[in-house]
Amino acid sequence: MKSNYFVFCAFLAFITTFSVNGQDSKKQQDVKAIKAMCGCYEVKFNFTETFGYSKDSTNYKPSQTKHDSGLEWVELVEDKSNKIVLQHILIGGKTEKDIIKHWRQDWLYESKELYSFFKEGTWNFTRLNAKNVKGQWTQKVFQVDDSPRYEGSATWVHVDGTSLWRNTTDAPLPRREHTKRSDYNVLKRRNIHEITSFGWVHEQDNDKIMRGNEGKDVLLAQEKGVDVYTKVDDSKCQLGQIWWKNNQLLWKKVRNKWDSIFDKNQNLTLRKSVDNKPLFTKLFMLLPSATQEEVDKIIDSFVVK
Repeated sequence: MKSNYFVFCAFLAFITTFSVNGQDSKKQQDVKAIKAMCGCYEVKFNFTETFGYSKDSTNYKPSQTKHDSGLEWVELVEDKSNKIVLQHILIGGKTEKDIIKHWRQDWLYESKELYSFFKEGTWNFTRLNAKNVKGQWTQKVFQVDDSPRYEGSATWVHVDGTSLWRNTTDAPLPRREHTKRSDYNVLKRRNIHEITSFGWVHEQDNDKIMRGNEGKDVLLAQEKGVDVYTKVDDSKCQLGQIWWKNNQLLWKKVRNKWDSIFDKNQNLTLRKSVDNKPLFTKLFMLLPSATQEEVDKIIDSFVVK
């Protein structure tokens, strides 16, 4: 009887070790896929409206098909066991004046907290069940001023020689449309990030939605997006690397301030402008030597208390 007990304990220990090692191996694959998005890329941005559902089909004007391209440096800003931060830097020319601090993506492992976009500058704090996020990564996407954009949790899948992550979540209007469209106020994004042999692809199938105050949604149109990131030699993005080196301390202060706001774990509403200027304009005007107090004052002025 005692012998059988020891055999059972040994078997249980083996199963536990096998399970833990398997989970660690899967997580290592996930980390490799996320960090594969770092580096220098020639990017092609493609969007087209596919289906329209407006009741006023005579006067409804769909967005024009958009094809754009650029050179983008993706910097590995933070590399921790359960958190990876990637900063995108768009290189529009040959001088630092042609640099645009682009979007940022944070990846958090088994995160139980996120901010869900509602509408018109409001994000609702949401707690997730630990069982539902086991083995998952939350992607948190931030705007050029590091204010929130959209967040979602899903599992990285590695199969048939490819790695991909798929999630559906609500977001504000994209920058390409937020000054052109007022007939919808929520973009429901179906995001797919796929690591490829040549780089990576960000594919989207989006719903353009008008959301009322009670949360009722009316589908206006749908669109397809395909952003193709083709890896090129890092030397082509040297200007972006230099710009980040010269400005990273300022943007660390910006992230610090936002973290202190997010850590309150409460709903967040932001003003569109202060003194007729949007937040990104005010932050972009700061010198790299700006103090934490200067940064805090600007961001605080946009937060609705």
